[in-house]
Amino acid sequence: MYIVAGLGNPGGKYEGTRHNIGFISLDYLAAYFKVKLNKLKFKAVYGEGSIAGEKVLFAKPQTFMNLSGESLREMIQFYKIPADHLIVIYDDVSLETGRIRIRPKGSDGGHNGIKSIIYQLRTDVFPRIKLGIGSPPPEWDMADWVLGTFSDEEVKALSVSVEKLPDIISEIIAEGTASAMNHYNGKG
Repeated sequence: MYIVAGLGNPGGKYEGTRHNIGFISLDYLAAYFKVKLNKLKFKAVYGEGSIAGEKVLFAKPQTFMNLSGESLREMIQFYKIPADHLIVIYDDVSLETGRIRIRPKGSDGGHNGIKSIIYQLRTDVFPRIKLGIGSPPPEWDMADWVLGTFSDEEVKALSVSVEKLPDIISEIIAEGTASAMNHYNGKG
């Protein structure tokens, strides 16, 4: 059993912002795999589906980004899922817009959602898919940048990446993170 989690902030105020690319991605994946995100428990909106013969929970923590780990820890404990079966999708300002970077483990890289997950799970060993949102221009504050909306050009670049996610997730589940890294890292 796996959890695929998209990170973001709940509420209309944050819809379509750079920081919510995880939520946007999760919505796309749920539609692609015909999963209804109709359950509310574990401080998350989630639904159940199947990928590569494995049961998969598709989750959007509703705790706000900085507390994402609380929601995912509750889900992992309830379903007795190993941490390395949690696949997290989130934004990365150190990657060019639309670039993909898959990692099997690692530090939080300054991302507060990942920091919360590592803290709550007491491990950094879980696959993650980073979607590049680009770094802010020098005159921009980081918070304003990540909470800003995408330009038309950014939407085009990110659409290409998001459309690859069903194949990436399927490969991670069926073949492992290393295989997916070999095929998709740096793409976009």
